[in-house]
Amino acid sequence: MARIVVNPEILAGKPIIEGTRLSVEHVLGLLNSGMSHAEIVEDYPELNEECLQAVRAFDSSRTANSGRAATSRAIRNRVVINLPTIRDNVRNVTPARS
Repeated sequence: MARIVVNPEILAGKPIIEGTRLSVEHVLGLLNSGMSHAEIVEDYPELNEECLQAVRAFDSSRTANSGRAATSRAIRNRVVINLPTIRDNVRNVTPARS
């Protein structure tokens, strides 16, 4: 079973998927950007469905405990993708004052 682990010597202690150097934050960013599970597994063959479910479960428990969204960025093919957060969406729809 895929587990989420924290090792201070890997990615400065960010939660990662055991046996990889892929952070939970990165994988969540990919999922939130609209990538399907199949696309993620194709791009990252060290991952499988069990890993993606573990990431989702970890995020659900973390979000429930903090009451806020977990991530707003992802990297795909070495390009940073900025994902809008709820705060960004509110800021973007507020009309500018003259």
